[in-house]
Amino acid sequence: MNEYAVTVIGHDRPGIIADVAEILARLGLNLTDSTMTRLRGHFAMTLVCSGPPAGAEIEAALEPLTAERTLLVTVRGVVEEPVYEPAGTHHVVTVHGADRLGIVATLARTVAECGGNITDLTTRLSGSLYVIVAEVDVTDAERLDEALRTAAQRLGVEVSMRPADADLL
Repeated sequence: MNEYAVTVIGHDRPGIIADVAEILARLGLNLTDSTMTRLRGHFAMTLVCSGPPAGAEIEAALEPLTAERTLLVTVRGVVEEPVYEPAGTHHVVTVHGADRLGIVATLARTVAECGGNITDLTTRLSGSLYVIVAEVDVTDAERLDEALRTAAQRLGVEVSMRPADADLL
């Protein structure tokens, strides 16, 4: 069974997800992981799928979506790698404050220096208010919380960290 990462980015319009999902289903590909969002009128999707076709066949099937040059589609083979087992506990970090250069860089570096791993990150700018919501795996939550508060103070933003709720399926 082949596994692929498919990305689709470009100008948003209704039906992109349906178009991509239908093409992949017709090819016999199962969607195993995905993330999709709209960013200021632009659509962004990354998904992992598995099935029998070769990458070139998938690219050819998705090519009509790029005909108007409003979407860019890429298909890459995914090699089997060891499964990442998160160490520690899962937390949600929220940052908000006046928009300024370096907020994401500082947050990401602080998490990394405390041995944490950001597993999901969303940012939004609303007027002059900048908001970050990040999911983080960390072994020393108290150390990270303290480091984030110090970094937030330097940046002039507010930060909070709380244990994440278990996913309910």
